[in-house]
Amino acid sequence: MDNKLLELLVCPVTKGPLRHHPQQQELVSRSARLAYPIRDGIPILLESEARPLTDEELERLE
Repeated sequence: MDNKLLELLVCPVTKGPLRHHPQQQELVSRSARLAYPIRDGIPILLESEARPLTDEELERLE
């Protein structure tokens, strides 16, 4: 994921920052507690496509 692109992208729910997690191919919004998938290099920033993050996952991301 291009760092310049990542700086421009925000969570569509909270408008907060997203963190790239390359191993999971996801962009994570801690404030929304959602992980948005990246498919074929394209971030899918739709709330309906995001998966909810558990408390355990959020703790591991710190």
